[in-house]
Amino acid sequence: MPAGTLTIENHLSRADAHAALALATMIDEHDGVSAFNDQSRVVLRSQLTGGPAPEAEGVRHVLLRAGDALVGYAQLDVAGHSGELAVHPERRRQGHGRSLLDAVRTEDPRAALWAHGDLPGARALAASAGLQPQRTLLKLAASLPEAMAVAGVPADSSPAAHGLPQARTFEDDDAQALLELNARAFATHPEQGRMSLADLRARQQEPWFDPGELWLVPAESLEVAAEPSGSPAPRLAAFLWLKIEPGADRAGPQEGEIYVLGVDPQEQGRRWGSRLTSLALARLAARGLRHAALYVEADNIAARRTYERKGFATAAVDTQFA
Repeated sequence: MPAGTLTIENHLSRADAHAALALATMIDEHDGVSAFNDQSRVVLRSQLTGGPAPEAEGVRHVLLRAGDALVGYAQLDVAGHSGELAVHPERRRQGHGRSLLDAVRTEDPRAALWAHGDLPGARALAASAGLQPQRTLLKLAASLPEAMAVAGVPADSSPAAHGLPQARTFEDDDAQALLELNARAFATHPEQGRMSLADLRARQQEPWFDPGELWLVPAESLEVAAEPSGSPAPRLAAFLWLKIEPGADRAGPQEGEIYVLGVDPQEQGRRWGSRLTSLALARLAARGLRHAALYVEADNIAARRTYERKGFATAAVDTQFA
């Protein structure tokens, strides 16, 4: 049994949330890939306030300490039966990863574990527990100048230049319509399709959130139900959400992310995905970035083809084991 104290919490203290975020950042820098996905980090940051955090409900935090130092951390999404874990680089090969994995699987025997970057150590840990790959998530990346040249994307970053004259940016009153579209577009997606108002509000508090980079395409061709007032209820055909970290144009890989691109199933075939991808490339380039990235399920062949035609190629692989 490896030395260390393991605890499982429904909520974290500010100190523990800070420690978990610091551990995640240090592991990211060491491994070259993110130890935890965006949702897990949103949950951790929500614990820093010390107040109610609806977006963190249904989450279990597994903390592994050696003395006062946090040497391992795992987060379990109970409703989604999904978890992530990471161990301090200097504390690996000591059984800590297996302790975290066993704790997560004891809490939820159905839990699947993500291995970001598909690193050999993560694969070995999964195999030691008899887990097998069940999902693959690809990180696609593109050089903006090259992709825009190959795909013939206009440098003009206005929606009209990309065949989207009706597109507009997000306003707070659009929240419900956006959530409804997201649920339709990602009905079969285990995580994205469950985005709630609390999840949306949490992302609006993130330092990277910019309503001017959340683009909505009204669904003019779709019938909509009337609200109690008698006016048509807003409905959306597609949306594009860009994530640009503060200072991304000045440091690091100068990379921006197509955070979410969703299309209503009833609107498939109208090239919303292609047009919104073109808009995304132009918007990111206009912000002074050099690279674009996005995440897509490996089995989503249609989406992958759209992105590949725009110059994207696989840059990293995440694997979920169960």
